[in-house]
Amino acid sequence: MRMAEHRSGFVSFVGRPNAGKSTLTNALVGQKVVITSDKPQTTRTVVRGIVHRDDAQLILVDTPGLHRPRTLLGERLNDLVKTTLAEVDVVAVCFPADEKIGPGDRFIATEMAKIKRTRKVAVATKTDLASGEQIGRHLLDIQALGADIGIEWAEIVPVSARAGDQVGLLQDLLVALLPEGPQLYPDGDLTDAPEEILVAELIRESALDGLRDELPHSVAVVVEEMRLRADRPEDRPLVDIHANVYVERDSQKGIIIGPKGSRLRTIGATARTQIEALLGTPVYLDLHVKVAKDWQRDPRQLRKLGF
Repeated sequence: MRMAEHRSGFVSFVGRPNAGKSTLTNALVGQKVVITSDKPQTTRTVVRGIVHRDDAQLILVDTPGLHRPRTLLGERLNDLVKTTLAEVDVVAVCFPADEKIGPGDRFIATEMAKIKRTRKVAVATKTDLASGEQIGRHLLDIQALGADIGIEWAEIVPVSARAGDQVGLLQDLLVALLPEGPQLYPDGDLTDAPEEILVAELIRESALDGLRDELPHSVAVVVEEMRLRADRPEDRPLVDIHANVYVERDSQKGIIIGPKGSRLRTIGATARTQIEALLGTPVYLDLHVKVAKDWQRDPRQLRKLGF
């Protein structure tokens, strides 16, 4: 009797900003590995979430949302997406079920049609926000879009990551499309992003919460130092983290800090809770807000901030 083969490979979620890609990645992994926010362009780094199964290892590549770029940062993010997509086994294109398919969706699907060898799955996300009739129409529209631009969908799947509907089914369908192959990451690893990157992203998520729409693009976070405090007993460890929150203008610095530092304290407290859950140890978090003038358009500053 032949043993069932083990499959392993890379799947990337794409879609316009705020299509539910990060929430879906976290739902499939079963733990938060990517930050989520109701602000577009939240994701900036390609984080790999890893799903371990007895029969497979599914590596999820969460890319920034593809969009028509307005800044050098936007161009860099788009290049990052296209390079990533040429190297994965399956691309899953996300179309939010509570919104009609629009020019942004068509733009992304047309870009995907150019990547010939990669198999493509359509995911109707956020089905908890749509009626049954809306979802039915949405699935037909996705099929029609594929036919129109020359994509043959391997699957079209309606999913709600928040409600957990059909997340298991989507996982099974993605695994079935992967090539046979060995385990690529050790058991227990949920992501291959360095801890400093994850910590910086959690701080940025806390900073984005409640911000006005024009500010999120201007916020970047760099962890300058992260280490165990030396003079602590082994059973009471403490991790010291020093991080800078960068904005583009002095007026934005005031918004992040808030009256008498109140907003920065809230950002720090929220981020610290999330970071302690991630690292499994108490954390001392030291945050400073700095101005890096017009960094999104400056190649030297983009390099310094990790883009």
